[in-house]
Amino acid sequence: MLRAVIALWVSTVALAGMASVATAHAQPPPQPGPCSFTLSPPQVVQVSGVDMVTATVVPAGCLGMFEPKFGVACLHVEGGPGKCAQSRGHETAQVFEPYQPGTTYVSSGRGCGAMFDFTTDPNCQLLGPVTASL
Repeated sequence: MLRAVIALWVSTVALAGMASVATAHAQPPPQPGPCSFTLSPPQVVQVSGVDMVTATVVPAGCLGMFEPKFGVACLHVEGGPGKCAQSRGHETAQVFEPYQPGTTYVSSGRGCGAMFDFTTDPNCQLLGPVTASL
């Protein structure tokens, strides 16, 4: 039963995609996936009394039977290396970097949604970059 539903959904999506390709002359910009996510700009917060810069990726909703599968929040000093943090499901992905006054930070990330837990190719939305001088 599940395979039949997946096959029907894939066939419908493929036919709809072929129909739009055959009739469209100018392609619209890519649309976000079936789930939307929100990326925060870099901001200074206190963690155990220490100033840190943080960024988050938060699930903002999904269409139909889709659910957030994971989110990734990344943060780096402009021109330098950074780090990322991942979340699962409806959780918030949050990353921290040490705060250096007068520095420009860049946040970016992605949020991915899927209809089934076992999906190996989720629909992802790229987020950012968002730059902030702190």
